[in-house]
Amino acid sequence: MRPPYVDSLAKPGVVAPVASGRDEDQDSVLRTYQELRGVIVQGQLPPGSRISERVLAVRLGLSRTPVRSALRRLEQEGLVVMNERERRLYVAPLTLTDGQEVYLIVGHLEGLAARMAASLPSARRKLLVARLRELNRDLGTESRIRNDSARIFDLDLEFHRSFVEDVAGPRLLTLHRAIKPQSERYARLYMSVLLDELTLSVSEHQRIVTAIAKGDADAAELATEKNWHNAARRLAHVIAQNGERGSWAS
Repeated sequence: MRPPYVDSLAKPGVVAPVASGRDEDQDSVLRTYQELRGVIVQGQLPPGSRISERVLAVRLGLSRTPVRSALRRLEQEGLVVMNERERRLYVAPLTLTDGQEVYLIVGHLEGLAARMAASLPSARRKLLVARLRELNRDLGTESRIRNDSARIFDLDLEFHRSFVEDVAGPRLLTLHRAIKPQSERYARLYMSVLLDELTLSVSEHQRIVTAIAKGDADAAELATEKNWHNAARRLAHVIAQNGERGSWAS
C-alpha cells in the first residue's frame, strides 16, 4: 500500500529534477523539509505514520541524501521520531505529555513577545492593539456561530502570530517558528472538541490585549502565559477523554 503522504507531496506524473551541486542540494533539502513539515503539521500525514526515506526520494525525484537531511531536521524539531526497536522513522505521535510540554514552551516564548509588544512606542502599540481586537472580535463571533472550524483555527493562529511576528527579535522568532507548528498539530487534530472551550480562550485573549494596550509588560506576559497554561490543561482533558494519537503504546 502506498504511504499516505505520497499524494500530498506532488502531483502524479510530476517529477522534480534531481539536485546537482551544493546549492541545488541545499534547495532540495529545504524544499523537502518544507513540504514534509507542511503535511505533518496539517495532519495530512497522521501521527504514527511510517516514513520511508526511499519512497520519499523516488516520489520527489531526489537522491536520498537531501531527503535524509530534511528528515534529520524534522527529527531535531520533534516532528519525526525514530522507533529505536524497529529502527524506522515515524511521524511523531500526539501524546498528553508531549502536548503539555509543547504548549508550555510556546506560552513562555509568546509571553516574552507580549512583554515586548506592551513596551512598544504608543503609536505602534495602538496599531497592534487595533489589529488584535479585530481578530479576537471575529474569533468571538465565529465561536458562537461555529460554521467554519478552519476559519476559527486561522483566526486564533493569526491573533498569536500578530503580536509575535511584529515585535520579536530574530532569536525569539527562530525558536517560535520551530516549536509553534508542533502545537498546531494538536489544535488541528483536536479542534472539534476544543471548540467547546473557545469562549474561554477569547476572554483570555482580551486580557492579553488589554495589558498590551495599557503598556503593562508584566501583565501582558502573565496573561499570555496563563492563556497557554489553560490551553495545556484543556488539551490534557481532551486527550484524556479521546485518547492519544499515533502512540505505539496505544
